[in-house]
Amino acid sequence: MADWQISKPLGQCYGTNQPFEVGQEYYAALVETDEGLERRDFSCAYWQEAQPPVYCFWKSRMPEEGGKKRLLVDDEMLMAFFDRLAEETETEKVQFRFVLTLILMRKRRLKYDASRTDEQEREVWTLGVTGQDRQVEVVNPHLTEDQIEQLSGQVGQILQVDL
Repeated sequence: MADWQISKPLGQCYGTNQPFEVGQEYYAALVETDEGLERRDFSCAYWQEAQPPVYCFWKSRMPEEGGKKRLLVDDEMLMAFFDRLAEETETEKVQFRFVLTLILMRKRRLKYDASRTDEQEREVWTLGVTGQDRQVEVVNPHLTEDQIEQLSGQVGQILQVDL
């Protein structure tokens, strides 16, 4: 399993190195690098001007010192990210999508229907999307409980949310 190196938010714009003010909205994003997915934060002004190439993004707000983080990530954003990862084949992204699947199942956005073995001898789950007339397929990478816990923590760290 790939060991992700996810940096915590630095409280400043990746593009300008300018610090965020308390209460300031900014864009948090995942960017594909040679080392894998990396989280980067961008001020709204830099975001609009530079339109940095990102894999996925969401809006957040800089909390007060010691204050509760106010996350602007919702279930729709998680589903959009889940869908974006559908065609990925890299081990790290397959594992990431599987953990998102478990999170979305817990949130009752996805419902397990069946599983099958594909031509590559992988276990593939079929899930229904709640409130929509569609099904999705997810490769089960057969992670251990420790791996799932570690990846869930890393997903939470990326998204700044307790999963």
